[in-house]
Amino acid sequence: MRIVQLINAQHQRRVALVEEPYLVLIRNASSVYQLAQSAMEQEVPLQKLIEGNLTDEQLAYDEIYEGRSDWRLLPAVDHPDDPRFCMLSGTGLTHKASADNRQKMHDAATAGQATDSMKIYQWGVESGKPEIGQIGVQPEWFYKGNGSMLRAHNEALLIPNYGNDGGEEPELAAVYINDKNGNPYRVGFATANEFSDHVMEKKNYLYLAPSKIRTCAIGPELVLTETANDIQGRVAVERAGQILWEKAIRTGEANMAHSLQNLEYHHFKYPNHRLPFDIHIHFLGADAFSFGEGIQLQDGDLMQVQWEGMGRALRNRLEVEATEERLMEVRTM
Repeated sequence: MRIVQLINAQHQRRVALVEEPYLVLIRNASSVYQLAQSAMEQEVPLQKLIEGNLTDEQLAYDEIYEGRSDWRLLPAVDHPDDPRFCMLSGTGLTHKASADNRQKMHDAATAGQATDSMKIYQWGVESGKPEIGQIGVQPEWFYKGNGSMLRAHNEALLIPNYGNDGGEEPELAAVYINDKNGNPYRVGFATANEFSDHVMEKKNYLYLAPSKIRTCAIGPELVLTETANDIQGRVAVERAGQILWEKAIRTGEANMAHSLQNLEYHHFKYPNHRLPFDIHIHFLGADAFSFGEGIQLQDGDLMQVQWEGMGRALRNRLEVEATEERLMEVRTM
């Protein structure tokens, strides 16, 4: 089952079921967050709740997807009231290609020896998929910001005036919502562009943390499924209507050094990640990105990520902030 979030020119929000080539509106549903909370309160599966509340109202998906409608797509999930209650985070070094790219970035500083990044990846290969009931090795973890950094399909991803660069990172994002007691529930998965500042990171690996605090995108669809094992896809960058770079990509547990269960344990073991009613959007790692092959994106470039079985492609243009960086003063009380 695949669903989307929509908003119209009158700022009315709706959730709809994808039934190509239409979107079928769901009764009394203004957000995935609201639907998930209702499912938890009623103790019914989310898919069953949706099936019991479908309307006869249909919208043409093509017009909305292409931006030719009064309706537009929102991120596949968000916090409808306050973005501060939505955490964006991720796990790097889950795929061999991402570890290789990180190794290349920092080879000069290590004289060709294995970097700390490659060591962490190898730890995952050795101990990231423990037996059921066992705890595996801790993965790398990073913070990307709160829901204010989240963008939808067709929205721009920004290189801020303090940034050094910006590049796509095609990923799969897992979506979680905590119940009233702080118990996390996995809602589903969404296509994602994690988008990071790789030039900043390359200066020094200790700059990884600030290089990640950038806009990012998920969607257009949220896929309600329990598993994401072996997923194939394609990432591409277009410039002036022509393909500049593209590559086949893979993700899912079969292609990762860690099991999903292990990643989830090490994310939600922290009590502050189990606050009631919070949303968590967690990026599960990248298989390839253009920066790793020497491509530097420019203002106006179009980034596209698509995974088989995960709905329509996620498309975002890159935008470079035109203003100059200025000192921001902090006032005293």
